Amino acid sequence: MEKTITIKKMAIISLMAAILCILSPISVPIFISPVPISLGVLAIYLTAYVLEPVEALISVVIFLLLGIFGLPVFSGYSGGIGKVLGPTGGYIIGFLFTVYASSVFIHLKKGIAFDIIGMIIGLGICYFLGTMWFSLQQGKGFIASLLLCVVPFLIGDAIKIVVAAIIGPEISKRLNKVNI
Repeated sequence: MEKTITIKKMAIISLMAAILCILSPISVPIFISPVPISLGVLAIYLTAYVLEPVEALISVVIFLLLGIFGLPVFSGYSGGIGKVLGPTGGYIIGFLFTVYASSVFIHLKKGIAFDIIGMIIGLGICYFLGTMWFSLQQGKGFIASLLLCVVPFLIGDAIKIVVAAIIGPEISKRLNKVNI
């Protein structure tokens, strides 16, 4: 059985890609890590709430392609293939896994605890891929890279998960209420 995507669904997929493009560049460099604090992960979680897993994945692919082709949608208003192939590119690619895993758990509709578990699993995959890539790019050990690129972000990303768990269901509910 073939499942089609409606014009309305395409619009929402595009809207979520646009929200990713708006929130992801907003970042704050921190002196203890080459990875900046960004709102990209929050946008990924909101996308996971609003869209089914494959649709959420399509939205992130659109975002990634826009960035790869040079639009300044990555952290610090950067773009281009060099950003994805650079030291922090693994985290950007990790967004694909984060949104998909998070959306799968969220759309099982088992409750907020399950949603949070899905977001943590998705983020864990992103952390792992990004840290492996950073480690290879920079010639650092995995643990050293983890301490540099993940540990400083644990509290902030936990806050983003809580914020998403609070506002994500509300956004999704309101969109469903207006049949979107």
